[in-house]
Amino acid sequence: MRSAIISFAIVGLFFVVGCSQESGKTAAPTPSAGGLKYILGQEPPKANDVIGARETAKSGEPVVVVGRIGGSANPWIENRAAFSIVDRSLKACSDIPGDACPIPWDYCCETDKLPTGTALVKVVDGEGNLVKEDARQLLGVKELSTVVVEGKAERDKTGNLTILATHIFVKQD
Repeated sequence: MRSAIISFAIVGLFFVVGCSQESGKTAAPTPSAGGLKYILGQEPPKANDVIGARETAKSGEPVVVVGRIGGSANPWIENRAAFSIVDRSLKACSDIPGDACPIPWDYCCETDKLPTGTALVKVVDGEGNLVKEDARQLLGVKELSTVVVEGKAERDKTGNLTILATHIFVKQD
């Protein structure tokens, strides 16, 4: 009788453990209540990749740009709704079979292409001010999330592209 109870307990434990584990996927983050006003329900049409936007966008013009969050070990501006995105033609380390890089979003295998393949995204409020909430919580995004960003282009003196984003669509990868 005692061995039957122990066997039943072990089988029950395996069942509980097996059913509580997912198939290796982590739950997608969700945006904060304040971030919902920046999230688009549908993907905007005709998004330009980062490299194309860097070549053609002019300061003050509306833009729609698609890219993946990354480009460095820490692509975030802490406690602000700002982050860098990378052109989808560049490969993150996790896109390379057999590469076990612990920080695949830094694109360390693409360092020669990063300068022309990245853009900075700043989520701005209705007054044009940078939103003072961490982008990860505000938008429910993480490293390597693919985002489509709507906003206005801003160029610095060296030609770097910043997108003053008013809306974001987060693609489900």
